[in-house]
Amino acid sequence: MAIEQSLNKDYVRRALEVSIHVGLLVLLTAACLLILRPFIPLVVWGIIIAIAVYPAYRRLRSWLGGRGTWAAVLCTLIFLGILIVPVALLTGTLIDGVRTLSTHVREGSLSIPPPPANVRTWPLVGQPLSKVWNMASTNLTGLLKDLTPQIRGLIPGLLHTSADIGLTVLQFVLSILVAGFLLARTSSGVAVTHLLANRLFGDRGPEFEDLAGSTIRSVTNGIIGVAVIQSVLAGIGFLVAGLPGAGLWTLIFLFAAVLQIGALVLIPAVIYMFAIASATKAVIFLVWCIIVGLMDNVLKPLLLGRGVAVPIAVVFLGAIGGFIAMGIIGLFVGAIILSVGYKLFLAWLEGPVAAKQES
Repeated sequence: MAIEQSLNKDYVRRALEVSIHVGLLVLLTAACLLILRPFIPLVVWGIIIAIAVYPAYRRLRSWLGGRGTWAAVLCTLIFLGILIVPVALLTGTLIDGVRTLSTHVREGSLSIPPPPANVRTWPLVGQPLSKVWNMASTNLTGLLKDLTPQIRGLIPGLLHTSADIGLTVLQFVLSILVAGFLLARTSSGVAVTHLLANRLFGDRGPEFEDLAGSTIRSVTNGIIGVAVIQSVLAGIGFLVAGLPGAGLWTLIFLFAAVLQIGALVLIPAVIYMFAIASATKAVIFLVWCIIVGLMDNVLKPLLLGRGVAVPIAVVFLGAIGGFIAMGIIGLFVGAIILSVGYKLFLAWLEGPVAAKQES
């Protein structure tokens, strides 16, 4: 009896020590995450960008005779230029447009041409659109006074959206700098990645490590890359057609293309061209928009899922579902999680079969 009581006390003491150690470990982990929370998005984006551009970095490093640091610096400068130059041009265009509009409104020289006669015949929206358009062309000041409450209600939202866009651009700038640092320290990063993958997945660590990297590059090429190609061609069409605010339209189309709804952004542009331009010009613009809108049906099967050891549907569903759940970073996180989950599910299904074959 005394021995049994001593064993029970020993078990209780060990359980208490384990509980204290686990609790301290949880508290330490939570404290570390709390301290690093502001930097986690930057680090995650930096890792994603570094993995996505690693093949190009490796080729550039070989061209520079193995100078990894110089290759990382050059990649960083290139990506900063790709991000900052369009943002600066778009910002300048918007500022000039707002300044010109304010000048015309202040001087009373702003005029809107009357709507074409065929606008009234458009289904559903023809009558109300023609009424508002006529009022704007004949009494713009009165229309602006009628819409003053709605305009005032939109101003806080526009300011908030502008601030969010500015913070997002700053975040991407810092993330590109983090990616450049990671590329310059490739050997250390690869060693840590190998250790983490082996720790999480054991003998299959290298397989899942390759799967995560190829999934990130697949999403970059198949979703973001295709969206950028479509946006460039759509922007060219907007500029050639003389669409007002072509830069802003292109930016809106880029976000919509990432969401796989880019064609919806082209519909108002096509309607506007048919309302103000000649039939020939409007039809040509319509054909161009159809080509741009359907282009992803050709490019996405070629680029999405390329080099990934999972079906293209798994990558696509993971990317879109992740975007809906976590925002733009979910494009990559969702695709990786679903791809890894798919491979683990297959490994679980094949486990009994493999065990029988080994025996």
